[in-house]
Amino acid sequence: MSIEFESSQFDFYRRSEVKSWKSLVSSALAAAVITLGCDMSALADLNKFEADVRGEFGIGSAAQFGSADLRKAVHVNENFRRANFTSADMRESDFSGSTFNGAYLEKAVAYKANFTGADLSDTLMDRMVLNEANLTNAILVRTVLTRSDLGRAVIEGADFSDAVLDLTQKQALCKYASGTNPTTGVSTRTSLGCGNSRRNAYGSPSSPLLSAPPPKLLDRDGFCDDATGLCDAK
Repeated sequence: MSIEFESSQFDFYRRSEVKSWKSLVSSALAAAVITLGCDMSALADLNKFEADVRGEFGIGSAAQFGSADLRKAVHVNENFRRANFTSADMRESDFSGSTFNGAYLEKAVAYKANFTGADLSDTLMDRMVLNEANLTNAILVRTVLTRSDLGRAVIEGADFSDAVLDLTQKQALCKYASGTNPTTGVSTRTSLGCGNSRRNAYGSPSSPLLSAPPPKLLDRDGFCDDATGLCDAK
């Protein structure tokens, strides 16, 4: 009799504990759902705010123009920070005075595009077509331009400081580089390293076989040996 009573009492406590545990779990789940709903609502509001101000905290648009048809489009003095223009068709478009800090323009075609006075610093512009593009007074500081084609591009006053270019492209630009950037005060020839015989002036570290001079051109200190007659044109 005592054993049966103790067993019943144990079952009663066990059922009570199970009910209490279920109640706690239900309360926790309900709280989580309410919190999640509030967070999602707040997140939606934040996303709308960021879209309205052109990006997180107003520092970038993060707009998506990948593979977009932007031929002859006019976007003057606009904010395209951290935007994506990968493989976009930008032929004969006008982006003068616009800001592209941190934007992605890989493989974009910008034949005869106008980037006059644009801020293209810290952008990825590798494998890009920039034939006859207007880069007058543009800022291309730390821009990656490996394997890009700048044939007959207008670069007067453009600042290429610390930009990454292939050696052949740099040499071609140095043949007619001129002017001084009105914003940074750096001359175009200086920013390109025209006439600079130091080894670090040789284009792309990511593509050394395409950019660096053959070892025989360097002297024992790592400088281009002028005696070879094959150093950068001054």
